[in-house]
Amino acid sequence: MARSTLSSRFRRLDIDQYDENRFVEEPEEAAAAEPDASPEVEALLRQYPLGRAGWVPPLPRDRAQPPRGRTEEQAQGTMLKVLTSFKSSEIEQAVNSLDRNGVDLLMKYIYKGFEKPTENSSAILLQWHEKALAVGGLGSIVRVLTARKTV
Repeated sequence: MARSTLSSRFRRLDIDQYDENRFVEEPEEAAAAEPDASPEVEALLRQYPLGRAGWVPPLPRDRAQPPRGRTEEQAQGTMLKVLTSFKSSEIEQAVNSLDRNGVDLLMKYIYKGFEKPTENSSAILLQWHEKALAVGGLGSIVRVLTARKTV
């Protein structure tokens, strides 16, 4: 007939693990580590002092995919390293040399840099943002925030 239900196996289930409001801190990976720059970018940074006129950051041409053999995170770290190596007085000249698509791509990298700030990167990115906003206008910000493809 009926089996005995005196078993206590159901009491071993932790129902708190299914609570939406329970906060579990995830371990930080290597967020604070220095981003690995590609050897080509490192060589360019050493070869061309940033004070030379006409040198602009090496923006990737294909926005959908990062450079070969690199992850998107490594490409973003390299771009952040290039942007932070500029002097404040040279930022405006570099932004003025970009076309509309280049300014939009630069804005994408700026906003991506704001997501994961490193030491002193936010102040430099704000300077880049100010100059890029002056060149691209509010349309650039709207295009970046509504774009489906990210960097």
